[in-house]
Amino acid sequence: MRKIIIILSIVLLVGCKSKTVVTEPEEAKIVKLLFSEVSESQKNKAYELGKRVLMTCNTSKFKPFNESEATASVIKNTTEERLTKTCTRFRQYYGTFIDLQLVEIYKDNFDKSTIYRYKAQYSKKVANKELRVSMNQENKVSSIKSLDWATPFSMK
Repeated sequence: MRKIIIILSIVLLVGCKSKTVVTEPEEAKIVKLLFSEVSESQKNKAYELGKRVLMTCNTSKFKPFNESEATASVIKNTTEERLTKTCTRFRQYYGTFIDLQLVEIYKDNFDKSTIYRYKAQYSKKVANKELRVSMNQENKVSSIKSLDWATPFSMK
């Protein structure tokens, strides 16, 4: 009986060994790009599409994205109703949207997208917001996010 208990204990210990840590391959990392590494036309397109979304807060009118500008999921999720709801809250807390300032550009080597990180400027000085515009390989908007500004870049 003791031998069975000892053997089972050993099997249990071997079965509960710690997991090995798998590191991500080098190509799966997010890399910061220099502004000069990205074409002016792509930077301008990301700026114009991001600004179009935030200008909705000032004008209450949104020109929907088309298939050449954004992916199907972005077109589906960026509706005037959703933007109006978000804009009401933004105008109350941050004031009128003024402009976007490009701060950083990142390349996500996992999905080959380019992430433009803008600091959104509002009339109230308490506003400290970020707008992230992700462009896929086809130069279409694959995501748009508004976050609180954080100096170190994080994918959260």
